Amino acid sequence: MRIGNLELEETSFLAPMAGVSDLPFRLLCREYGAALCCTEMVSSRALVYQNKKTRLLLKSRAEEYPVAVQLFGSEPDVMGKAAELIREESFSVVDINMGCPMPKIVGNGDGAALMKDPVLAGRIIEAVVRTAGKPVTVKLRAGFDSQHKNAVELAGIAEESGAAAITVHGRTREQYYEGKSDWGIIADVKASVNIPVIGNGDITSFQDAERMRQETGCDGVAVGRASRGRPWIFKELKERRDCRPEREELVSLMLRHLELQIEESGEYMGVRIMRKHMGWYTAGLPNSAALRVKINRAVTREEMTELLQPLKERQS
Repeated sequence: MRIGNLELEETSFLAPMAGVSDLPFRLLCREYGAALCCTEMVSSRALVYQNKKTRLLLKSRAEEYPVAVQLFGSEPDVMGKAAELIREESFSVVDINMGCPMPKIVGNGDGAALMKDPVLAGRIIEAVVRTAGKPVTVKLRAGFDSQHKNAVELAGIAEESGAAAITVHGRTREQYYEGKSDWGIIADVKASVNIPVIGNGDITSFQDAERMRQETGCDGVAVGRASRGRPWIFKELKERRDCRPEREELVSLMLRHLELQIEESGEYMGVRIMRKHMGWYTAGLPNSAALRVKINRAVTREEMTELLQPLKERQS
């Protein structure tokens, strides 16, 4: 699969997720076989105004390359400037967020709100393509609501404006993450453009991924929420088999994630950030609810490590 001048051997992608797809998690997903991971969404306006916290979202490491950065905003000049500011960074792809459904984002005219203004969307894509110096991709939803499923129209505009690939989430903004993802709209987009189309929505297994490819003809698949606490899903998609680790390996993975997070964020914040990840990792395990209560009270590396050690002795 080619995205502009970037050639990828695999075609399963980690979708950007606020509060999830940070550097430590991306590193793990890449190790398990994700073809390309994407940063959390980055505010173009905050980037232009040199917000220090925003710059932290751009941290990356050589071992995760290739990696994409996702920008959001609704002002073509600001989006173009933001892309120019990170032109010399080591990102392989600049992705434009036109799919985030969150009220705060949509209320500012960003994310999925752009699907209501195709002309503005096209101007934004053109501005970013002009300054990015690397392939530009666009993340869309099926539409803003069930009465306005215009992903095909937006995909055409994206291609005309210079986008190198498109990711389509089969739900509308109105649906958020509820209901069923409409894979038919992904198929319609694939049939309407000549650039790669990546399908997104309701992929929780390698069987889902294979079925999406068959039903839509998409060139690749993006996995979002199903990867939380389960970075090995990318190995499953690659090898077409169940790859859930045995209990000891799972604990080792959790502890490694903890160390990576502390290395990135410091112990105080790292342990607190890991609480949600530990909740995802342990979901479905015996007595996991009680364990999560204890994990959510842990404040040090040692406390969290001690809580996980007994899991190794329990049967899978």
